[in-house]
Amino acid sequence: MLKDHVKAEIPEKEELKVKLKAEREKLAASLMSIKDAKLPVMVICEGFGGAGVGSTLGKVVNCIDPRFFKLKSFGGKASEDEKRYPFLYRYMLTIPEAGKFTFYDGFWMHEITDALLDGSLSEKLYEKRVSSIQSAERALHDNGYIILKFFFRIGKKEQKKRFEKLLDNKDTKWRVDDGDLRENKEYEDHERVYDRYLNDTDSAIAPWYIVDSEDERFSEWQLLSVINRGIDTALKNKALAAPVRQNRFKLVPMQKLSEVSFEGKELTDEEYEEELKDLQKRLRALHYRLYRKKIPVVIAYEGWDAAGKGGNIKRITKALDPRGYEVHPVASPEPHEKARFFLWRFWNRLPKTGHIAIFDRTWYGRVMVERLEGFCSENDWQRAYNEMNEFEKELSDWGAVVIKFWVDIDKDTQLARFTDRQNTPEKQWKITDEDWRNREKWDLYEAAVDEMLEKTSTEFAPWYILESVDKKYARIKALRIVIKRLEEACGKD
Repeated sequence: MLKDHVKAEIPEKEELKVKLKAEREKLAASLMSIKDAKLPVMVICEGFGGAGVGSTLGKVVNCIDPRFFKLKSFGGKASEDEKRYPFLYRYMLTIPEAGKFTFYDGFWMHEITDALLDGSLSEKLYEKRVSSIQSAERALHDNGYIILKFFFRIGKKEQKKRFEKLLDNKDTKWRVDDGDLRENKEYEDHERVYDRYLNDTDSAIAPWYIVDSEDERFSEWQLLSVINRGIDTALKNKALAAPVRQNRFKLVPMQKLSEVSFEGKELTDEEYEEELKDLQKRLRALHYRLYRKKIPVVIAYEGWDAAGKGGNIKRITKALDPRGYEVHPVASPEPHEKARFFLWRFWNRLPKTGHIAIFDRTWYGRVMVERLEGFCSENDWQRAYNEMNEFEKELSDWGAVVIKFWVDIDKDTQLARFTDRQNTPEKQWKITDEDWRNREKWDLYEAAVDEMLEKTSTEFAPWYILESVDKKYARIKALRIVIKRLEEACGKD
C-alpha cells in the first residue's frame, strides 16, 4: 500500500488556502447533523515519527466545538496494568458517544508493529491481533460508527531533517526519542512492517488513507476532505441496515427449554450441606491457583425472574477471596452507556488476569429483553449473536475461562415464587410490576432464549442449563461446573 501509493499534487498556495477554508467551514457546519443523527466518529491517525500527526490534528480540531470531541493519544506499549486485560481493552474504552468525535494520535497499530519489529510478537499472535482488529472495526461499523483511518507518510530524508531541527532546539528535543531515531535509521524495515499492517487491516468499511505529509497545510486539507466525505456518506447511508453476518464458530448443540426435565433434580438438606461444604473448599483453593497463574474468569448468569440467580451467585462468591472477584448486577444501560456500542459497558467490567467477574444479567439482554421490548431494532438483535460470539472469542483467546449459566424453572414454580415474594413483607422488594409483565410474555421469552442458546453456545463459551426448581440442586450443579472448568484451565501444578 505504501510503496504503491502515488503522491498527490499539492495545489498552488492560494488555491490550497481557499480549499482549506471551505473544508474547515464544512466540518464545523456538520456538527449538528452528526449530533442529530447520533453518529459517533472515530478519526484514527498513525504514521512515521516526525510526519506531523499531532500538529495536523491540532489544526483539525480547532474547527470543532470542543464540547463535541475528545483527543486520545496511545503509546506503542501497554502499561503493566493494561497488559492484564485483553488486547482491545484499553482501546475499546475510549470509543466515542453517539453524536461525538474521538480523534486518535496513534491507536492500536504501533502496539503491534513495534512488537513485530523487535521480535516480541510471533506470527501466530500477529494474525490474532489483526483478526481482533478486523472484528472490532466491523462490529463498530455495523453499530453506526464512522471509522476514518489515516497513515501519515514521510520520506527518510525529510524525516531526518525534521528530527535534526527538533534536536537542535532545547525546548523541542524531548519530542525525539530513541525509537524515532531507530525508525529513521531502519526506515526500510519499518516501512515494510507498516505496509504489511496497512494491507492486512484495510477494508471496505474502514479503509486506510495515505496522507502525504511533507506540507502541513496540505496534510490538513487531506484529512479534512476525507472526514467531510466520510460524514456525508454516513449521513446518506444511515437508514441502511448493516448485514447480519454468518456465524463462523463451531457451536455446541443445546436442548430447547421445553425439553428440560426437572424430575430427579433435587437434593435433601443433608446432601446439599455436605456437598456444598466440600465444593466451596475446592473452589477456594482453585481461586488462589487462578491468581498465581493469572487466569481471568468470566461467569455469566441469565435466567427466568425468580429462578434463583442471586442465591446461586452467593454460594460461589462465599468460597472466593473478596479481593479477587467482583459481581456486576446489570440493569438498564445508563445514558452514557446507551450512547455507545452495546458491548462497551461490558468491556468496562472485565476482570484483570487472575480475577473473576460475575455478571448477574449480561450482554445477552440484547437478544432477550431489548429484542422483545423493542429497545433495539430487529437488525440490531439479529446482528448481536455474531457480535457476542466474537466478543467471547476475544476473551477466550486472551486466556479467560468463560462460563455461561441459564437458570431454569417452570412457569408454575415462578408463579409460586412471585406470590411468595408479594405476600412476604421482607421479600416484596424482589417483585416488581415489570416481573409480572414479563411473565405474560413467557412464551415469547422462551422462544428467544431457545434461539440464544442455539446460536451462542460455542465450544469456547458454551451454555450450561441449571435446573432450579430445587435451588439447592442448581447451586451444587453450578459449583461443580465452575470447579471442573477451572481445574481444566489451571492444570495439575
